[in-house]
Parts: sequence; C-alpha cells; structure tokens
Amino acid sequence: MGARDMKVSIITAVYNRSDTVSNAIESVLSQTYTDIEYIVVDGMSNDGTDRVVSQYSDRIFHVVREKDRGIYDALNKGIRLASGEVIGFLHADDFLFDCNVVSRIVQEFRRESRLTGVYGDLDYVDSKDPSKLARRWISGGYDVRKFRYGWMPPHPTVYLRKACYDAHGVFREDLGSAADYELMLRMLFFAKIPMAYIPETLVCMRTGGASNASLLNRLKANRQDARAWIVNGTRPPLGLRILKPLRKLSQYFRSQR
Repeated sequence: MGARDMKVSIITAVYNRSDTVSNAIESVLSQTYTDIEYIVVDGMSNDGTDRVVSQYSDRIFHVVREKDRGIYDALNKGIRLASGEVIGFLHADDFLFDCNVVSRIVQEFRRESRLTGVYGDLDYVDSKDPSKLARRWISGGYDVRKFRYGWMPPHPTVYLRKACYDAHGVFREDLGSAADYELMLRMLFFAKIPMAYIPETLVCMRTGGASNASLLNRLKANRQDARAWIVNGTRPPLGLRILKPLRKLSQYFRSQR
C-alpha cells in the first residue's frame, strides 16, 4: 500500500479573515502530497472573505457558507463532511510550515500502522510580518502523564484518524476557548489513543498581541481548562492553573535563540 492511498481531510473554519485566508488556502494547495480533501467552512463572512475563497473554489473539495454558532460548530461541520482517513485543522490565520508537511504526517502514519494520531511543533509568527518568529512551541515527546503537569500538544498540529472522532466525539461547543484542550484531554489522556511526535515545525500561527498580554490571556483561559477535566469526571490536577501558563515561558526563551 503506497503513501498516497491515505486521504487526508484538512478543515479551515473562517469568519472575516479576507486578509489572511488566502495564505492558509495556498499553503494547503501547494502541498506535495496530493490526496488531500480540503474543506472550508465560512460562517457568512461580510468582509469579502467569500470572494477570496471563491478564487480557489475549483481546487477546494467542499466550500460551506452558512451561519454557525462559532468556530467549534464550524469545525464540527467540517468533521461531519470529511471522508479522509485522517483529519487535521488549519485556522484561517495560520499556514502550513512548508509544502511537505502533509507528506511527513502521512509518512509517520504509514511508519506505524497502530497510530491514531500525530502532532508536531508550532511557530508563532508576527501578524504583519509572518517571516518574523515571535516564539516557538516545541511540543516534546509523547507521554500522556504530562497532561497532569500542564502539557498539551499544539492543537493546530494534531492530526487524528477519523475513526477517533467517530468513537470519542467532536468539539464541545459549551466549553468556549477550552474546547481544543478538552478534545485533546478526552482523546489522549482519557481514551489513551496511540500518538506519535514529529519533532519538526508543522504549522505557523500569527499572533498580534504582546507577550505579556498573551500570558495573561492564557491565565484567564485556564479557568475554562479546569472545566475540561470536570466534564470528563475528574478533578483538575492541583496547580494546573499555574503549571499550564508556566510551560509557555520556555517558548519565549526559545524564540530568542
């Protein structure tokens, strides 16, 4: 069985991102791996995003344009549409690191057939100058126990088999900004799905705020993160609200190297 036998579905949810969505789309369409089912879900943007997306419509497998309840509703729509064996997400402000990202992901799945998912590293880049590195998220090797100490993989780099969503569910819209974290927690920590780490940058994410503001925002979001444990029937680990943002500090130091 060749590597190209594995279809990969990539889902982009977008709302009013006419200035960045083309970068995201082109990073998918330029992949050397060709068995990609690309799905774009637009929540009725009114800034011209639809016109940008329409320029690529003949190369996008599904374009959905309708009102939604937010990004997680949009991503769940994409999951339901996806027919690929593997599913990943690319936000409208982000872009794949280079043209070989999906090839590396598929290669890892092919190398170890028991894998349910893979993840990698993520670069935060300046919103106005994407060539400028702001900080780097080095995920590190996989050990599910690290969730108790504030670890999680960067969710835009996570690619899971569709069967995983079929078995364990999709994003919980009631958890707000913690929906990504809760999904990772549910899949990796509680379901203990087999995962592998690709020690390379897979995704670049734009960031517009100052570093300190970003950390403060993370502290606020950690209140929601605690709920991610509770809805799965477990109390959050002691000190999680401190440990999780502290893990972000190393990203700033790495970006200065």
